[in-house]
Amino acid sequence: MSFDVDLSLTRGGRQIAVRFRSDAPVTALFGPSGAGKTSVLEAVSGLLRPDRGRIAVAGEALFDSTARINLPPERRGCGFVFQDLRLFPHRTVRQNLLYGHRADPGPGLRMALDEACAFLGIEHLLARMPRTLSGGEAQRVAIGRALLSGPGVLLLDEPLAALDAPRREEVMAVIERIRDELRLPMLLVSHQRAEVERLAGHVVEMPLSMT
Repeated sequence: MSFDVDLSLTRGGRQIAVRFRSDAPVTALFGPSGAGKTSVLEAVSGLLRPDRGRIAVAGEALFDSTARINLPPERRGCGFVFQDLRLFPHRTVRQNLLYGHRADPGPGLRMALDEACAFLGIEHLLARMPRTLSGGEAQRVAIGRALLSGPGVLLLDEPLAALDAPRREEVMAVIERIRDELRLPMLLVSHQRAEVERLAGHVVEMPLSMT
């Protein structure tokens, strides 16, 4: 599985450009806040349209401005774990996990609810509401929801940023298990050097643009 990205886009008046190719199990977009890392992640997922360029995953073009290709998000096979998690506050953990669950994910990851819960250690949380969860528990639920969507790749936006040290270690171990046991390719956003050195096989440096 490979990421092949060459794009430019404008966000908040700032020009963002990035180019990389990676076959690593985990590829990290690394740089300070405001460098455009999340915007690149959103462009890969289809939530944001680049001004120009090409995005391909495993050789399939998801976006190509020259060829006029722009697949909708639901056809890109990306599981997205947002920085703010975006769990539905009025739904139980079980209902959040099953939101978007695909019984037939095509070539993507196949995982049933009980399998995901056992893998993430969240079986005991199914009847709980998001407001009652700790930061680490909520992050594991968000990861579980992404896994149950049947993704071919997993996109993680600062998954460790809001956690204290014990919870950060807990979630980092989950990401390592996804990498090593599920072998699901990941594109990870982080501004912490220690995180990317531990998790990523390929690091894309994104400095803060002055334009």
